[in-house]
Amino acid sequence: MKDLIHRLPVEDLLAERYLLAALTLFLIKPGCLRGLSRDTWLNGALLGVMFGVGQVGQAMALGSLPSAVSGFAVGCSVVITPILSLVLFKDPVRRRVWAGVALAVAGMAVFTLVRGVEDRGISMLALGVTLTAAALYSGHTLLLGRLSERPTGFPAYALTVIQLFTIGVLTGGFAVRDGISVPVGPSDWTILLHLSVISCALGFLARSHAQAHLPAVPSQILMSTQPLWVAAIAVIWFHEQMGWSMVVGGLLMGGATLLALPSRSEARGKERRRLLFVARRAAKVLESHRIKREDPLRLQRGVAPYIAKSACADSASCPWQTRSLKGGAEPSLERLIERATHIVRAKNLPGPGCCQSVTLLGRCLCDLMEESEQVHTTRLQRWFRS
Repeated sequence: MKDLIHRLPVEDLLAERYLLAALTLFLIKPGCLRGLSRDTWLNGALLGVMFGVGQVGQAMALGSLPSAVSGFAVGCSVVITPILSLVLFKDPVRRRVWAGVALAVAGMAVFTLVRGVEDRGISMLALGVTLTAAALYSGHTLLLGRLSERPTGFPAYALTVIQLFTIGVLTGGFAVRDGISVPVGPSDWTILLHLSVISCALGFLARSHAQAHLPAVPSQILMSTQPLWVAAIAVIWFHEQMGWSMVVGGLLMGGATLLALPSRSEARGKERRRLLFVARRAAKVLESHRIKREDPLRLQRGVAPYIAKSACADSASCPWQTRSLKGGAEPSLERLIERATHIVRAKNLPGPGCCQSVTLLGRCLCDLMEESEQVHTTRLQRWFRS
């Protein structure tokens, strides 16, 4: 990209890059935009607007800022992200993560400001616009993290395509002011395709999928380590000289990365919360599909009838005895519970003895209760309490 911007304006490069990235993902999976909900379209467009406006603002302010100052201002999103998370969503930020934020800021300062600032004036308006772009990048990360935690699902691929199309349209609207320039030779087209497909399309897609497993603040800290990878690639592949600023900045960025990684307990806690969301959703779906059967036997109202022992000379032919057998006529558990409730309440009613109901063993339930009152064990008293 550093070589291509000498032959292609930055705004034109951004527009072509994002539009090609969106078109590539769409051609790989043409049906990804079918059957999406309205919320998915709105959230994808909102994510694209936030990132696209940030890209346009950063490109506009770049002409009035030294590149080192612009890079550091954009990198301040690593500080803005936990502040916005605390203010907007009341999400607590652990001390270990704050330490990672501090190390990331120090590493960016070494990579950008310490390595040299051009002898140019600094426009405060351009600096404010760049910091606003950094805040939009932070909001983009927070919103993506919130969407990934929804129990209704997270269509990462579709959201990525909608985002990239939206960013391409916004940056294209900014670039079309003085006409659109396209790459000329095959080498420039190769660079543009690499930036579009490898760096942009796959990068955004990987970030969307990874955001579902990582909180927003650690994710932003990991994103801020981009200067570290840029320096490593520059030294290894492009044979740039390694200075002390690269070493110190690399160590600081490496420490920030280690502090940003979630612990095992945090990862397990998030996974447990995700499983709880899935379990609750499954329970609601199963409850909505449950078949409710009506009890064909109408329950009687009023005082419960009871049968004296003398009413059944042969206990085997007693109706209650027959119904108490396996496969009898009792239609539901609710009927059995109500019948037991009537028996217990009938103990204090006047009549021939107590509730003279015949059980499977030919004994009255109330006789069992009277025997239990004579036993002075706490467990039995609690068991037969009416």
